[in-house]
Amino acid sequence: MLVKSLVLKKEKLTTVKETVTLEEALKVLEDSGFRCVPILDESGQIFRGNIYKMHIYRHKSRGGDMSLPVTTLMKNATKTINVDSPFFKVFFNIKDLPYIAVLDESNLFYGILTHARLLSMLSDAWNLDISSYVLTVSSSGDRGDLEKMSKIMSKFVSVSACVTLDAKSNEVVRRTLFTLPTGTSVDTLKEIIKRLEKKSFIVSEIDDLQSGKILNKDTL
Repeated sequence: MLVKSLVLKKEKLTTVKETVTLEEALKVLEDSGFRCVPILDESGQIFRGNIYKMHIYRHKSRGGDMSLPVTTLMKNATKTINVDSPFFKVFFNIKDLPYIAVLDESNLFYGILTHARLLSMLSDAWNLDISSYVLTVSSSGDRGDLEKMSKIMSKFVSVSACVTLDAKSNEVVRRTLFTLPTGTSVDTLKEIIKRLEKKSFIVSEIDDLQSGKILNKDTL
C-alpha cells in the first residue's frame, strides 16, 4: 500500500470539529500557520471537508457573521482517497489541493497526503544521489520498443529509473526517460546513444544530473 506509507496520520494533524465557529477556526489557522485544515465530525472520525484561511478572511472582510459554524465555508467534501486506492488515483484527485484526505478501510478519517510528500516520493524515484544522466528517448511507441531500448542500455549499465510520457493512444511519438546510474562514463553514454539511434530511436535530450545542465550529444 504505497499511499498508506506516505500518509500523515490524523494524530499528528491540526484539525477542527464541525461545531466550531468561523472565528474559532480562524484562530486555529492563524496559530498553526496552515492555509487550510481538515474539518472532522464531533467524534473526530469522519472527514467533512476543508476550511481555508483565505475563505474566512474574504467572508470577514465582507462583513460576514463570524459566529456561523465552520461548515458554512467548507470545501473539498468529496475530495478523498482510500488507503488502498491505486496510486494513479491520487493524481486525478489531488490536483490543485495542498493535500487530499485519506480514509481507512471503514471510510473513517485516517490522515492526509500532502503535495510536498508526493513530490518528495517522486523525487526519490529519480535516485538523484546515485544517478548520472537522464536520457529522453523518442520512439514510435510500437509494441516492444521499451524492451528494445532497455536491452540496449542493460548491456552497459543498470537503469536507475524509467518514466514513459505521451502514453495516450493518439500520440505518434512516445518519450521515455531513462535515468543512468552514477559512474556512467561519457564514453559509455556515447555508446548507448549510438546503439539507440542505430535502432532508429532518437535521443532528444541528455540531462547531466550532477551539473544540472543539458548536454549536446553532438559535442560529447
